Amino acid sequence: MTTFKTSREIPATLEQVFAAIRDPERLARWWGPANFTNSFNVCEFKNGGRWSFIMHGPNGANYPNENVFSEIESPRKVVVQHASEQKYRLTIALTASAGGTVVCWSQEFESSQVASRLEHIVVPANEQNLERLSVEVLRKPDG
Repeated sequence: MTTFKTSREIPATLEQVFAAIRDPERLARWWGPANFTNSFNVCEFKNGGRWSFIMHGPNGANYPNENVFSEIESPRKVVVQHASEQKYRLTIALTASAGGTVVCWSQEFESSQVASRLEHIVVPANEQNLERLSVEVLRKPDG
């Protein structure tokens, strides 16, 4: 197995969910597992755009990340190619639903060995990412 998939329904429109993904300030607030923060160096939200940032772990460790937005279809899909180790392709697909928007998160690693080694981190981290996205989408503008 090389791919981890999860989904979450958020009670908001496609456009509201997509706005929390495309806006670098908002993306920095929710990206990553619980208790991580981000410092963005570059965030070119366009097809082929570069996304370079450092994730700051709750233990004080820094994790440099280099990515490319390889595909963007507003407001339905974003594909991120993670260029630094460990390499993976993340597809975020948004679909309108009766309750708002279903966010499907599919993270595909280059090899099953890497995926197997990271599964204990990736599975809960992906759930935490979607929880943080939900909070950001539903956040009041003043806070």
